Amino acid sequence: MTSTAAIAGSSPRPTYPDEARAALLRAANINPRTGLATDYLNHFNEAIMLLEMVPDMPECASDFLEWQPLSYAEHFTASNFKARDLAIEAYETADAQIRAEFDHLTDSMTKILTEVGSAMRQLHQDKSRVALAEQAIVWVKPLVMLTAGIINGAAEADVDSIMAGA
Repeated sequence: MTSTAAIAGSSPRPTYPDEARAALLRAANINPRTGLATDYLNHFNEAIMLLEMVPDMPECASDFLEWQPLSYAEHFTASNFKARDLAIEAYETADAQIRAEFDHLTDSMTKILTEVGSAMRQLHQDKSRVALAEQAIVWVKPLVMLTAGIINGAAEADVDSIMAGA
């Protein structure tokens, strides 16, 4: 009598379509559970980095003002991300609830950054631009962290309670 353990141990485990897809997504740095890639956060981290330079070099506000919002698909289409088509497709087929949470946070970050840009364009004093840049960082950094949690499949984030404590 042959044991199933001996048979299972003697041949490679079969790969099923879901496992193959998960491996493909992992290889492309896309979370297979969420269908999202942290690479998109680079778009927001770039804006944060530019804002962080404003207090020491107020002339860098003009660099921040060149930042343009990009959707997930626009970011990957414009990027050198090697699996950009897969990233876009995985996002489009991601679980609706995960995507809704993700979109809510990224929409919030985009709104904050574009509103800060609009306000900075109206300001002419470096002191005011610095204060606005510092406040924007306080608003956006926690949202980036929450978004990373969603991308990485962390438990549902209660955005309202976290933001109430910020």
